[in-house]
Amino acid sequence: MADALISFLVEQLASTAFEQMKEKVRLISDVENEVDQLTKSLKKIQAVLKDAEKRQVKEAVVQEWLDELKEVAYEMDNVLDEWNTEALKLQIEKQEHEGESSLFIKKKVRFSMPSPSNCFCFGQGSRRIVVRHDIAQTIKVLNSRLTKIAEDRDKYQFQSTTSGIEQPQRPKTSPLVDFAFGREDEKHTLISMLLGYSTSTNTVEEERGPLVIPVVGMGGMGKTTLAQLVYNDVGVYHHFDERRWVCVSDPFDEIEIAKTIISDHDTPNSDKFYDPMQSVSKSFLGKRFLVVLDDVWTEDGNKWERLKGALMGGYRGSRILVTTQKMTVARMMGATTTHMIHLGMLSERDCLSIFNNIAFLDRKEDKFHLFGAIGNKIVKKCNGLPLAAKTLGSLMRYKNTIKEWQVVLDSQIWELEVVEKQIFHPLLLSYYDLTPKIRSCLLFCASFPKDCEIDKENLIELWMSQNYLSSNRNIEKRAIGEEYFDDLVMRSFFQDFKKDDYGNLRSCKMHDIVHDFVQFLTRNECLIIEANGANQAIEKLSNESVHHLTLMLAADDPLSLPVPFRTLKKLRSLTIFNKERVTTIDGNLILKLKCLRTLNLRDSNVRDVPKEIGELLHLRYIDLSSNWGLKELPDAMCNLCNLETLHLEFCLRLEKLPKAMGKLINLKHLYLNGCDDLRGLPKGVGRLRGLRILDRFVCGGGDDKEILELGDLGSFEHLQGTLQISIEKLGNVKDAREQAQKAQLEKKKHLLHLALDFGENSRDQQRISDEEVLDALRPHPDLKSLIVWYYNGSGTLVFGNWIMSLQHLTHLTLQWFSYCESLPPLGKLPYLEVLNIRSMRRVKKVGVELLGIEETQTSPATATPTAFPKLKQLEFGSMANWEEWEGVGDYCQVIIMPCLSSLFIDGAPELKQLPNFLYYIPQLQMKVDHVHPSLVEYLARWS
Repeated sequence: MADALISFLVEQLASTAFEQMKEKVRLISDVENEVDQLTKSLKKIQAVLKDAEKRQVKEAVVQEWLDELKEVAYEMDNVLDEWNTEALKLQIEKQEHEGESSLFIKKKVRFSMPSPSNCFCFGQGSRRIVVRHDIAQTIKVLNSRLTKIAEDRDKYQFQSTTSGIEQPQRPKTSPLVDFAFGREDEKHTLISMLLGYSTSTNTVEEERGPLVIPVVGMGGMGKTTLAQLVYNDVGVYHHFDERRWVCVSDPFDEIEIAKTIISDHDTPNSDKFYDPMQSVSKSFLGKRFLVVLDDVWTEDGNKWERLKGALMGGYRGSRILVTTQKMTVARMMGATTTHMIHLGMLSERDCLSIFNNIAFLDRKEDKFHLFGAIGNKIVKKCNGLPLAAKTLGSLMRYKNTIKEWQVVLDSQIWELEVVEKQIFHPLLLSYYDLTPKIRSCLLFCASFPKDCEIDKENLIELWMSQNYLSSNRNIEKRAIGEEYFDDLVMRSFFQDFKKDDYGNLRSCKMHDIVHDFVQFLTRNECLIIEANGANQAIEKLSNESVHHLTLMLAADDPLSLPVPFRTLKKLRSLTIFNKERVTTIDGNLILKLKCLRTLNLRDSNVRDVPKEIGELLHLRYIDLSSNWGLKELPDAMCNLCNLETLHLEFCLRLEKLPKAMGKLINLKHLYLNGCDDLRGLPKGVGRLRGLRILDRFVCGGGDDKEILELGDLGSFEHLQGTLQISIEKLGNVKDAREQAQKAQLEKKKHLLHLALDFGENSRDQQRISDEEVLDALRPHPDLKSLIVWYYNGSGTLVFGNWIMSLQHLTHLTLQWFSYCESLPPLGKLPYLEVLNIRSMRRVKKVGVELLGIEETQTSPATATPTAFPKLKQLEFGSMANWEEWEGVGDYCQVIIMPCLSSLFIDGAPELKQLPNFLYYIPQLQMKVDHVHPSLVEYLARWS
């Protein structure tokens, strides 16, 4: 389904974009009139688009009308992008002509271009005129097509937005429940919350006012069923004086809800001054009540507060049980995480029970033996979704042959009509509740294979490449992407979340049914093909409207296309998985993908990138990461002036980047982590001052003037996230300290994770240089994590006095320090949670200086300080000469490592015992390996 994509494109093309376009093309006869007509047609279409989007699910002719509109809208977007690209290319040429001093290009804003007189009269004038003329002719053709589409809309009698669109019918619910399987744990927990018992202590909780308890989960997960189960529980029935069940749905009308609450228990009031809210208050005054609000969608806090105000007169222990698909609803209602139920997937066993209870109802036992094995496989399609098990069970109830059962098993779930009507219905309700732009983001996820782990940051970059994150707000696209992602999370479209070491959400998956749902909605636009060879895969392409293609190949066929190229010419994203064999990219294929915005060849054994890639001027995103055989990139790639994201992580043999990288004026994200053979960054990269992500910076050694030096880091004012600085060559630079100061790390407040690599091959004469560089590389105080490798400074590690300024540091790793003999007072870092110290061969004693204890603090009269107040995990490794870990005196009043939960020592063969303060830390888990036998025996006795 293209509804979200069309809504977004029409919104863009009908607003300021075309106003600017008129200014750019006014020099061409009649084009201004064409643009005016385009704008009028788009506004007419936009007025009925919401109705068309909803009707296309059931009406094929409406879907055909929308498909045609979608194609025209995509082509319009291409035209505008071509125009914008020409303007950008002209900027680059002009500034190169004027000299190096003017090469800095300010942040590009889409459709914000130089005036035509400047833009198309400089340089290659005749070529500019041809380009401008071609664009004008394309606008005329598109206008003709769009006018026809706008006229055809009258055939379908669409409702306009101003007249109001009929909402999808939402099923009414009641407190009655027919049957249920599973959810025993959730039921027990929820009943405990309703009755006022703490689930952890089994004691009565003393809340005041009606406590709001939300049950949150994706559509079809069984929220209403669980609410019905507890509503009808005998203990719940006797606990409350009054119980009410209200099916809320959307729109949320607090007056109607109040009327529903009192309708079955109070005599209707004919008084014209009758106030339902006051009646609710009087009805519940002094009584302990339970009100179930089933299927709540609104996030309007004002409406909720008015209803809640009418419910405040109940007796202590009253409860409001809410079911919703949206976490934002639960938060808006003031619910806490301790009084909230998140419904996850049902077990396969319980899904099978639901399925069998319906599919084999009133059947003889021999039918179960006949169909049972196939039924087990069908249930796996449900992937823990109770509604799917119930729906498929109903579908199979009247199928009486093995063939009929096998057909269902072999079908894509979204191809089954009953699934579309029943399982997808609650998902459609949630889908239509999204804004058009967020729908676009959700639908793009159909291009990921099922059960694929989706990296959050990468997903946002992909959305960015498709221009789903544009906004009139003064906010960066990545921040908008964060908002959209969080919105989808709140509505339960994602699950199986993983976090990084710092507690940030790193990745997620889509439930199989949700994936089937978005595939259903994009069945004419997104295509995923598994095949044994490229040619076999392409032969499966029969639909010219495919815009997003994912190929999963398992052969070494080159990616060439002897079959019709026309089937691929509209592609906007191409992803290829081909891990086992070498992928050769045919340049002729590249030339046919003129509309491509996203190219993902991650981990595909690509060794060479054809120069033709420089012709794909719409490209915003390229992923070439984990292609170990890739040694260089073509110079033509620097022609991609729209490129925003370039992934090159773990291209282990990549030696250099193209010299003209400075032409990539819109590049925001450059990933180089794991490019071990990279000799440095070309000077041109220094012009990319709009970079937000640069995860690895390889310093030049001073001899090569074409390579960036450490001081050039100061030009990148907006870096964020993670940065690894490889400083190995800096030891040969005379002004190393000055270079480090010019890097201005202390000004990069959005840089949260820093790694400093001084180089494995450092020589003794670099020791002084390392000390000076480390002293000068003072990070911003907001730094969250720091890693230092191969530092060759002498004696005591002091970090140039800045380590103690990192008051927000949570993770610290110090590794491969050849000359360090003692450690700094890290115990003074107030938020340090993880400390990893490894490969310090000259450290023989870890003393109390590590704790940051002053001698004056060992007196009983001193106020009690805390060393390592937040430390949770402590590791030592490969400490070959470490003999002693000093404890503290009996009179020491310092609290030491009160939060420590894990201690791991590996490779300390001379260490014989641990300090005394460790034995006073409750629930500390200690593990040692490759240590002195005496320490092993000592720990055995202690435990």
